[in-house]
Amino acid sequence: MCGKDGPAAIHVPCSKPIRYRGAVLSHTPPIDVSTRAILRLAWPVVIASASVPLLGIADTAVLGNTGTVTELGAIAVGALVFNFVYWSFGFLRMGTTGFTAQALGAGDTAEVRATLGRALVLALGISLALLILQRPIIHLTLALFDAGPEVERLTRSYFDLRIWGAPASLATFAVLGSFVGLGRMRHLLVTQLTLNGLNIVLDVVLGGVMGLGIQGIAIGTVIAEWSTLGLAVWLALRVLSETRRDDEAFWPRGRIFDPERARRTLGANADIMLRTLFLLFGFAWFTNQGAAFGDDVLAANHVLLQLISLSAYLLDGYAHATETFVGRAFGAGDRSTFDRAIRISAKLSAGSAATLAALVLFGGPFAIAGLTDLEAVRTVAETFLPLAATYVLVSFAAFLLDGIFIGATGTREMRNASVGSCLAFIAGSLPAIDAWMNLGLWLSFIGYVVLRAIFLGAYLGRLRRRIDLRVGQVTP
Repeated sequence: MCGKDGPAAIHVPCSKPIRYRGAVLSHTPPIDVSTRAILRLAWPVVIASASVPLLGIADTAVLGNTGTVTELGAIAVGALVFNFVYWSFGFLRMGTTGFTAQALGAGDTAEVRATLGRALVLALGISLALLILQRPIIHLTLALFDAGPEVERLTRSYFDLRIWGAPASLATFAVLGSFVGLGRMRHLLVTQLTLNGLNIVLDVVLGGVMGLGIQGIAIGTVIAEWSTLGLAVWLALRVLSETRRDDEAFWPRGRIFDPERARRTLGANADIMLRTLFLLFGFAWFTNQGAAFGDDVLAANHVLLQLISLSAYLLDGYAHATETFVGRAFGAGDRSTFDRAIRISAKLSAGSAATLAALVLFGGPFAIAGLTDLEAVRTVAETFLPLAATYVLVSFAAFLLDGIFIGATGTREMRNASVGSCLAFIAGSLPAIDAWMNLGLWLSFIGYVVLRAIFLGAYLGRLRRRIDLRVGQVTP
């Protein structure tokens, strides 16, 4: 439609040709949803995600060969703090993806830029709060862990340095969300590989070669985070310039600070944050309950979780591709494309999950042997390996539905599903643990990922009907 209607309406200028990746079009570009198109978006995410665990392995290897036991303990605690913080503010990526994809699907390129602008402003505000509250944060963290005085001292040293990389990391989340929403997965790949690759090199050089230990690792991480932000912003400016087809300011301040749009952004991000916190709590509950069965079971469950996490990173590629296509279809009011994107992604995800589950089941003993040389831990891990493979097999539905609802910014449904499934998991695990101990815990954990899919799936019909309400509000 030409012009605009209301504060959050879609604005598409009619007098200017639409340019998309160098081609001049007379309307919003068609949405190409096919198996090939989804795979083209998914593979860069798979490679980028697979590089994430390498960073933790590199840090552990540096300190494991050049540091002390206390340094290893300190970086475990310190890394846990930042993982929790970054997971909590992961909405900067997910929320930006949904709003960006919808704006692109509606042909509103000014809103694409405004979405990133709002996310960057929010990232700056959160970063300032983290820097101001850094003392209470580290005090509270150390109070929760029963660590020795030397581990606490080293953890503080690590935290005091690494916290200065938080603004760069949070801003990078926002830029990555824009890349996913625009379907520029190769830009995401370059950014993620730069971050992790540079981080690994600097950690080895500063922490190992130069002998700076845990402080060198913290400094290397901060340098990598800020360097990566510079690259990400440069790439983003190029992409936004290429896709621009409007006469508004490059950073449309009126849109960025529009109260209604800001309210929607904050509301969606709050929902995603609550969803993530309950998801983290569910995994923490699994770990804590396993600890009650002794150190061998705790360690074995942790080893199996590494296999599950790696599989999740790989399956996440389809979820990211789904976010892009669903968001564009939602923004264009195109339900047939919405349904087609879900069907194709579901087939690819299910096939990949089956393959990964088979790899976990049959290759798991070799992976377990590589992760630990403790015979008791190996024995327990191999006993419960089929359950870990089962988890991987059934988990694809929850990941795929997450991608659907992120693309459609169905954040309230995501929040409700996360809360409901987590509470149901906890309630159901208690009698199962009493009856079957660690077996009951694993059965409940598998049920948890199935419940996440069931709770989200219950909202899918409502989400499809919401697309129909958009028909007539946008020009296909």
